[in-house]
Amino acid sequence: MVEENGSIRTLSVDIGGSGVKAMVLDITGHPVTERARLDTPQPATPEVVINAIVVLAAAQGEFHRVSVGFPGVVRCGVTETAVNLHPDWIGFDLETALLKHLNKPVRVINDADMQGFGAIAGKGLEMVITLGTGFGSALFIDGKLVPNMEMGHHPFRKGETFEQQLGRAELEKIGDKRWNRRLEKAIASLQHLFNYDYLYIGGGEAVRVNLQLPLNVKLIPNITGLLGGIALWRDEKR
Repeated sequence: MVEENGSIRTLSVDIGGSGVKAMVLDITGHPVTERARLDTPQPATPEVVINAIVVLAAAQGEFHRVSVGFPGVVRCGVTETAVNLHPDWIGFDLETALLKHLNKPVRVINDADMQGFGAIAGKGLEMVITLGTGFGSALFIDGKLVPNMEMGHHPFRKGETFEQQLGRAELEKIGDKRWNRRLEKAIASLQHLFNYDYLYIGGGEAVRVNLQLPLNVKLIPNITGLLGGIALWRDEKR
């Protein structure tokens, strides 16, 4: 790999239920290319999503390593859940597959975890939720990740999960006003459950948040999900 003198470039990829995004970051985590996006192919099998990543990568110029955020539980580069993609992802070694296609070192992490790395201050108990096709979540203690916390599939209210109540399909069904009321209840519920110091709200539907947020709750731009990719390489030890 290129010496760590500022010339190492990281291709950061965010796989979502509706879109696959990519951008190249410099050694400090700042973008050196424009964010590119392709609609997530349907059905979203590993093969077609990897093909989309290869197409995006080819248009991003030079890079030396790859960070990927995936919407599900990831362990040692293997995707263990994929509620909003395709069942073929369960047990799929995404890290190895992308290494073969891109011929670069690859690290894969849950997408909300990666977005969290791009948002947190690294002090105290910080939580991230992402509002998009589904409902992602991440938890950090003094900057250290508690991995694969799938809060979206935890019971929330009326016998339904956070994702069932606040995912994109439900948002389109009930409209912004009712969705925001539910979100307000979710924020209060998570505050009581985790007693977080700070909550960050991101994801593609965060732009539709329209309520008076508590002082310790902050909206973050969707691009944060790509900016967090640099954190996967801060410690070269796995």
